[in-house]
Amino acid sequence: MARPHTVVRGAARVGRRTKDLTSRIRPGDVAVIDHLDLDRVAAEGLVAARPAAVVNASASISGRYPNRGPLLVVDAGIPLVDGVGTDVMDAIVDGDTVEVDGDLVRCGALTLSGHRQTIASLEEAVDAAKLTLGAELARFAANTLEYLQRETHLVADDLEVPDVGVDMKGRHALVAVRGPDYREDLAALRQTGYLQEVRPVIIAVDGAADALLAIGRHPDVIIGDMDSVSEAGLRSGAALVVHGYPDGRAPGATRLDELGLDHVVWNATGTSEDIAMLLAYERGASLIVAVGTHSSMSDFLDKGRAGMASTFLVRLKVGPVLVDAKGVSRLYQSRVRKLDLALLIGAALFTLLVVTAVSQPARLFIDNLWNAIELFLR
Repeated sequence: MARPHTVVRGAARVGRRTKDLTSRIRPGDVAVIDHLDLDRVAAEGLVAARPAAVVNASASISGRYPNRGPLLVVDAGIPLVDGVGTDVMDAIVDGDTVEVDGDLVRCGALTLSGHRQTIASLEEAVDAAKLTLGAELARFAANTLEYLQRETHLVADDLEVPDVGVDMKGRHALVAVRGPDYREDLAALRQTGYLQEVRPVIIAVDGAADALLAIGRHPDVIIGDMDSVSEAGLRSGAALVVHGYPDGRAPGATRLDELGLDHVVWNATGTSEDIAMLLAYERGASLIVAVGTHSSMSDFLDKGRAGMASTFLVRLKVGPVLVDAKGVSRLYQSRVRKLDLALLIGAALFTLLVVTAVSQPARLFIDNLWNAIELFLR
């Protein structure tokens, strides 16, 4: 006999962009989202926010590809009800009391029905999606070729990039994106001593700036649409580059104008992650260390076909100088430098001299030792 579901109640937090909504969710709230194929990064954000339940207007896994984001939510013990319909986004507003009871979602006189996901149901859906992955990969290849025909200059030409006032030539550049495992990658780079000793130029893509500030690192450049960076991040002293559309529109610039912050606009195709890498590459960085960027096929599919073609092609272009942060943290270990060792020995000798100068027994010992050496030499 199936175990009955616990009825969950909480205040609604409604948002069509899950990554923006997670910053407003408080523990015990009910997150109401419209997120087809819930990706891993969005799922991790939901889990970190600790809602009482998640109500999704769309299917958290459609079968297009085997995304594992929904599994993260359910495995964390958070009830997930799928496919309640897009009407829920308008019918429920922030602050409404929402009740989740099995497949049912109630709010006042409103009752909607969806599908309460379990680990078993999600694993079954993931296995089914694996069988159709070939078709999705074929669409990915076709999309990439179409993009390449349209944007050949992205790979073949030297691009005109803005002057952000930061010298990158011959230096390491750390490109941080709020993507898969980005917090763990940043922590690993700090623990190995890479950040302290190499001191790379740090380029943060949107909200990754706040993650860097949280570990005591100030970005040199912040690039993106500026919708997920805190005001403290924007005022951290970094050069600000607004990612504008190819047609000249740059919505992110409006916020910076209102804050009175200097910035430059870069109208470019692709994603902010892509142009951050291109900025470092075209400005002569000797090595680009990627944190939280999309590198695997599952990452590309999580990102969605509309954006992954440009990312794939940009990684081909910058590939000779691109490494993943996971590789750096495994290969790079903090080492004791000769200068550090010499300073340590010097400090020890200085301490010995000070002790000798103020200690009568120590002076007598040194004098007797010296006299013995002189007698032996005679």
